[in-house]
Amino acid sequence: MEAAGVPPLCFPSFNSSCRRLLRPRPEAAVLYTLLAFVSLLTVMLNMLVIVSISHFRQLHTPTNALLLSLAVADLVVGLLVMPIEGLRYMETCWLLGRLMCALTPYVSYCLLSASLGHMVLISIDRYLAICDPLLYSTKITLNRVKVSICLCWACSLLYNGCILIGHLARPDRFTSCHGECVVFVSYISAMLDLFLSFVGPCTVMVVLYMRVFVVAVSQVRVIRLQTAATAAPTAPTAKKSERKAARTLGIVIAVFLMCFCPYYYPAFAGEDTSNSLSYFAVVSWIMLINSCVNPLIYALFYPWFRKAIKLILTLRILQPHSREAKIL
Repeated sequence: MEAAGVPPLCFPSFNSSCRRLLRPRPEAAVLYTLLAFVSLLTVMLNMLVIVSISHFRQLHTPTNALLLSLAVADLVVGLLVMPIEGLRYMETCWLLGRLMCALTPYVSYCLLSASLGHMVLISIDRYLAICDPLLYSTKITLNRVKVSICLCWACSLLYNGCILIGHLARPDRFTSCHGECVVFVSYISAMLDLFLSFVGPCTVMVVLYMRVFVVAVSQVRVIRLQTAATAAPTAPTAKKSERKAARTLGIVIAVFLMCFCPYYYPAFAGEDTSNSLSYFAVVSWIMLINSCVNPLIYALFYPWFRKAIKLILTLRILQPHSREAKIL
């Protein structure tokens, strides 16, 4: 029998069980409702992106193929990672067993690494579209983008398997009681991960987008000069739609970096990375929320996405030949 005022055990049948943190019922109800809302919103918004790009033939472009794969990663985050991580922090007990303790962090890390890889691919795509518009259609084909996406996912699976190989082999090696799932990454591995998974890719993205910005500004000047002197020969410039896409995707990448920066704070601070850190729940949820933010950015800046949503929600996509509808 539990002593008065002592938190109950996560697993009463185990003497080595961890203690459960009891929350007041109103607080627990609000938190569970908020968790369900964010998870459901993330799944629904990313599902709209997936259906839009998959269904409408006009949206079958290399850039949208990258957005489709990114939306799949974000959808799985909302469907699996958010509910499991929410349950962990709400109950303060790991209730899903040893196997899920091993697999859940691995799946989460793979999804987030794949998202970062997609951001790099999107930066390269926009760089070529703006800086080399004449050769873009020959260099960037749908098949090449599909191969790049597959390589991105494969590298993410392999890389995170190497980072978490110790945890996958023995998920309970850092647990102090039954009902705990501790993921521990040493400082050396965390620093390596910092440079390979964050600093390196971010440097590539920032450099490419700085170049895109400079070229886009120069192209606008060229267009103005050509408008003023219509007799002048036309210089090759990117389409206005390409520049708008570059701006929108630049916002996506900027928000992505802001959401991911806090996660790498332990490595910057010279600490080992562990989900048992007092502030880890905050930085991990800031990172997870990015999966819900991306579709909201599309809705704000992409007219084709808003038009596709109307056609989906009104079930007009079920009509014959709806795949051929003009979205752009």
